[in-house]
Amino acid sequence: MPVAPTHTRPLASGECVDPHRHDDHQIVYAGSGFLAVTTDAGTWFAPGTRALWVPAGTVHSHRAHGHLDMHTLGLPVDENPLGLTAPTVLTVSPLLRELILEYTRTPRHGRQPTPEVLRLRAVLLDQLRASPQRPVHLPTPTDPRLRAVCDLLHADPADPGTLAELGARTHTGERTLSRLFRGELGMTFPQWRTQLRLFHALRMLADDTPVTAVAHRCGWASASAFIDVFRRAYGYTPGAYHRRGPD
Repeated sequence: MPVAPTHTRPLASGECVDPHRHDDHQIVYAGSGFLAVTTDAGTWFAPGTRALWVPAGTVHSHRAHGHLDMHTLGLPVDENPLGLTAPTVLTVSPLLRELILEYTRTPRHGRQPTPEVLRLRAVLLDQLRASPQRPVHLPTPTDPRLRAVCDLLHADPADPGTLAELGARTHTGERTLSRLFRGELGMTFPQWRTQLRLFHALRMLADDTPVTAVAHRCGWASASAFIDVFRRAYGYTPGAYHRRGPD
């Protein structure tokens, strides 16, 4: 798909967009539910207060969790207002959200932009430049020893095992695994497990699972502990997300 489309596309819960790439850069945003975008390097997840920057040439796929409208905005390869060369999650302010919704309301490919559209686009790009970047990324391991541990936790995010205990179950030493987490995934084991649990929590919330059940199934000691971590990560409570998605 050489041209990255600028449009709005409804996606049903569980619907996927197969792996593809564009010659353009692309911004991807879901106003409700949450969208998982996967590349060879891992999965980025973007709920309604986040958007994802996908650089030109990056092979990626989408998966919807919860019914949502996927808003995509294409930018020419020579126009990179953020100077980013890797997929990155961005904070979406209320103003930036409205700009994305308005700009993607009508497909833009092949249309001569009006002065009004050019002004809208200029403000949108200004807001993008000011958008903070957020580390909402679940890297994919390649080392088989690391992958074995990560697979255990994907199967059961609530697994309370320490790194030493998980290493014993997969026949790898704790120090080796700790080094692999830092060297290959760029984060500590506790950091990676928190990202994993948040990823599964978003998926369960999009499927209307009650907040207390999500906290339990994802391994938090209490609902209040889950709410605190979720609020710090996304800026709103899981209860608000569960009820209606963020405004």
